[in-house]
Amino acid sequence: MLKNVAVLLLDEVHPFELGVLCEVFGLDRSDQGLPAHDFAVVSAEGPVLRTHAGFTISTPYGLDRMEEADLIAVPAGSHFADRDYPEEALDALRRAVERGARVMSVCSGAYVLGAAGLLDGRRCTTHWRHASELARRFPRAVVEPDVLYVDEGPVITSAGTAAGIDACLHLIRQEYGPDAANALARRMVVPPHRDGGQAQYIERPLPRTPCDTVGETLAWMERHLDQEMTVEQLAAQAHMSPRTFARRFQQETGTTPYRWLLRQRVLLAQHLLETSDETVDTIAGRTGFGTAAALRHQFVRSLGTTPNAYRRTFRGPGAMVEVA
Repeated sequence: MLKNVAVLLLDEVHPFELGVLCEVFGLDRSDQGLPAHDFAVVSAEGPVLRTHAGFTISTPYGLDRMEEADLIAVPAGSHFADRDYPEEALDALRRAVERGARVMSVCSGAYVLGAAGLLDGRRCTTHWRHASELARRFPRAVVEPDVLYVDEGPVITSAGTAAGIDACLHLIRQEYGPDAANALARRMVVPPHRDGGQAQYIERPLPRTPCDTVGETLAWMERHLDQEMTVEQLAAQAHMSPRTFARRFQQETGTTPYRWLLRQRVLLAQHLLETSDETVDTIAGRTGFGTAAALRHQFVRSLGTTPNAYRRTFRGPGAMVEVA
């Protein structure tokens, strides 16, 4: 059981991510039958810390408070990707894991766990905008950019901002059971579990190629996403042999024609689900998937959620949702 929880603060902490941890673990709701924790906010860099929002936070607790914690959580902060961390704080995190405590990061707090060596050989995540840099800085970490959180033994990492809520509720569910997690979610007015991962929130604009060999063909493909296409047809459009076209396409886009086409069709489907009331069948036709079942299959594979769930997420509960 998580009786004792400490939140490790560094300078320029993000207040929202800190607030998530305070909301879940720092409020005593035992009168409502929810678990209560011995909770403390711990400073690694002095009694007064700046937030990235321009105000300061003070706490009487130093790193020694972490030595008795069952869970140590690290919220996000500004410039976490390119700064150094106090070695004594990293040592305290390592000792915590060695003695059986759990550690958790929210968003860019994963950089702190990485600096302590706690992501080495482990699956982990962070905000999708930080994922490639996290993987570059800590090459032994197995970064998964599309998920909301990763529970890898004693180390839990979560994606950007609100995904910290998902990770906290997962931990409550694991430690105290689904009834406690569901009750806390209702109290916080958030879903106890969200469909899909952060893939559905990632911006993926049309890639710009450094060369112009297949540029006109890419533009033609984008205008005709509703049509069937073969490599042979595309090669003829580009005035190349199929073999040369496939090789040039891979060199200039980093992917195959089929995968590029599939991704652009999913992007168009996302746009139509967000901005129109067209049925899923109609969207399937406009995007070249043909049937609602085919669109749903590729949507789930690419984004981890269904077209209807995606539409609810981005259009609100009043959006038109079809019976599956």
